[in-house]
Amino acid sequence: MTVEDSRIRLLVVDDEYTIRRLCMTVGGTLGYVCSEAESAETALAQGLASAPDIVLVDLRLPKLSGAELLRQIKSRLPSTEVVIMTGHGSIASAVEAMKLGAYDYIQKPFRVEELRLLLRRMEEKIRLVQENRVLRERVETDQQLDGIIGESSKIREVLQMIGRLKDTWTPVLIRGESGTGKELVARAIHYRGAFAKRPFVTVDCGALVPTLMESDLFGYTKGAFTGAAKSKMGLFQAADGGTIFLDEIGELPLELQAKLLRVLQEKEIRPVGSNTNISVQVRVVAATNRDLNAALRDGTFRKDLYYRLNVVSVFIPPLRERRSDIPMLVHCFLDRHAEGETIEVTPAAIKLLMHHDWPGNVRELENCISRALALGDHRCIDESDLAPALRNENDAPNVQLPTPMEDDAASTVALDDLERLTIQRVFEKVGGNKEKAGELLGISRATLYRKLKRYQIAASQLKEETTS
Repeated sequence: MTVEDSRIRLLVVDDEYTIRRLCMTVGGTLGYVCSEAESAETALAQGLASAPDIVLVDLRLPKLSGAELLRQIKSRLPSTEVVIMTGHGSIASAVEAMKLGAYDYIQKPFRVEELRLLLRRMEEKIRLVQENRVLRERVETDQQLDGIIGESSKIREVLQMIGRLKDTWTPVLIRGESGTGKELVARAIHYRGAFAKRPFVTVDCGALVPTLMESDLFGYTKGAFTGAAKSKMGLFQAADGGTIFLDEIGELPLELQAKLLRVLQEKEIRPVGSNTNISVQVRVVAATNRDLNAALRDGTFRKDLYYRLNVVSVFIPPLRERRSDIPMLVHCFLDRHAEGETIEVTPAAIKLLMHHDWPGNVRELENCISRALALGDHRCIDESDLAPALRNENDAPNVQLPTPMEDDAASTVALDDLERLTIQRVFEKVGGNKEKAGELLGISRATLYRKLKRYQIAASQLKEETTS
């Protein structure tokens, strides 16, 4: 979004030139993008094309009235806010216009400061509506991303890249350590865009049987080898029109790499035992936890195939590089494995979780939480509920976590986030009842109010109490 795109757009509709100039001057001083129209007809024909955020409309216009223009604006652009400008004798009509959807009215002649305050008030409402819409879209997007969870800058970069790639045929190489969620990213690239209703075929290159790799990928004809009683479609043909995900591409033998390269170049496959090529249109998304540059140097991976696959590269950071996402992930796993339950995680436990380097990444963290739930009391997860490896790490309680100035947050930030998320989660469970929330959290009502104030959790964010 450009700077101009994010600015408030103001349209002034009045048959008096001096009024239009005054309103546009005030709007200009507030940083708005301003336009004008001398009649309702001009506004409908030209002015609404820019989808203004605010329209100042004179109630008495030469032909089509301001009230009728208001109706048409609200019909075409329901989210546009309209202010009626009126003389002293038309206040009753202005009030009627508000019943039709006008935000407010302002009486002529008005002072500059009066108009400025009105526009500022409208801007605040518009910004709030825009922020709410963005948040809703973000929540919907997060729900569609097949479990990719996080707020850190590095995971946001991954999500942005997914958004750019979702509708393209461009080959993608996903890099990341084991357990970071490479298949989740591949599925998100496929299912978020135009490919969603097309085939998505997953191939674990490391699990393919060497003697059957070619026939698995490209299929075979009847009689191609002993036991081939009938022809069989390969995985590439099954993915025709959609996406094939080649997981652990670095495990593919050199002979198969050459044949895969031909498929990417010619967009054709040849089943084992056949002399006929079959055209396929497939988007290839590959993934690896190996250093393919090292494989290029030692000759175990073809350079030409690497450059074919690595048109766009997506790197998924290890969990140790986005520690601020750990509290959010913990809550996600609690919801997944203990749905409907309210389970607290103590600050001491979260400190251990934040300190651990997680060589198994998100997968290891989920297993850790699952283990704690299985062995715990389903009320609270403390240090003693975590795996011994976490508890026994050298000087774990005394190690300083990254400072707030370092990338991806500090322990205090994460602990605050966890407490805030816990309070909000408990409120959702009890329908906004503060008394019940205090009981579940084990704190007094006064302490609860202090924490609501500390974390700036407004009452409007929570459901009204069912009882009090």
